[in-house]
Amino acid sequence: MSLSINYNGMAANAARNLSNSYSALATSTQRLSSGLRINSSADDAAGLAIRELMRADVAAINQGVRNANDAISMIQTADGALQVVDEKLIRMKELAEQAATGTYTSDQRLIIDSEYQAMASEITRIANATDFNGIYLLNGNLSASTHTGSGLNSSGKLKVHFGSGNQSAEDYYYVQIGTSTASALGVGLGAASGASGRSISTQELAQKALDAIQTAIVSKDKIRANLGSLQNRLENTISNLQIQGENLKAAESQISDVDVATEMTQFVRQQILTQSAVAMLSQANSLPRMAMQLIQG
Repeated sequence: MSLSINYNGMAANAARNLSNSYSALATSTQRLSSGLRINSSADDAAGLAIRELMRADVAAINQGVRNANDAISMIQTADGALQVVDEKLIRMKELAEQAATGTYTSDQRLIIDSEYQAMASEITRIANATDFNGIYLLNGNLSASTHTGSGLNSSGKLKVHFGSGNQSAEDYYYVQIGTSTASALGVGLGAASGASGRSISTQELAQKALDAIQTAIVSKDKIRANLGSLQNRLENTISNLQIQGENLKAAESQISDVDVATEMTQFVRQQILTQSAVAMLSQANSLPRMAMQLIQG
C-alpha cells in the first residue's frame, strides 16, 4: 500500500470496523437493558411475528380466566339465592304439614295459609331480584335453550367465552338457569289454576300441597345441582387455561427474551473490538504525517 496524502485507506478501514463494532455494541446494550432479544422487526422478523401472535393469545387467555371467574361469581350468586329459596320451601312444607292435620280450625288454617302465601311471595321476590351485574338469574331470563347475541342485549342462555378463538368445542359454553319463581315451582297463588300447591287453606289442599312442595324442592335441587356442576367445570377450565397461558408465555420467552450470559459475552467482545478500533483509527489518522516528514526532508 502506497503512502499518500489524499486517501488514507487504513483510516477508512479502521473507521468501518469501528462503525460495525459500535453498532453491534449498541445492539447488545439494547438487548441487555431491555431483556429482549427482539426489540424491532430488524432483529428477527419471523420471530417478532410469532411473538406477537403468542402475546395476543396469552392476553386473550388471561382475560378468559377472568371471564370464567366472573361466571363462577355469577353462579355463586344464583346458588346463594336458591339456598334462601330452599329455606322458604322447607318452611312451606312445615306449614303444609301443620295445616294437614285435623286439630286446627278453618280460621287457624287461614292464618297458616297467610304465612304460606307470604313465603311463596318471598320466593318470587328473590327470583325476580337476584341479579349479577344487571343480569337477572332466576326469573327465567337465562332459562331458554337457545342463545341470541346479535343485538345490543343478548337473550336466552348465557354464553361464557374463555378461549382465544371462537370454536364452540373449546372456546366457550353456556350457562342455563331454570326459572325459580313460586309460580314456576308450582306453589303459592301464582301457580297454575288447579295446581296442588296453590293453597293450604283446607285440610285437603294442605295434604295435596305436601306432594307439590316436594316436587318444587326437587326442581330447585336440580337447578342447584346444575349450577354446582357448571361451577366445577369452570374451575377445571380455569386451571387448564392457566397452564396453557404459562406454557405459551414460556414459549414466547424462548423466542423473545435475551440469553443474558450469551449476550454479555457478545457485549464484552464488541466492547473490546470498539476500543481496539478507536485506538487503531487514532494511529491510522497519524500516518499521513509521515508523508509530510518526507516532504520536509
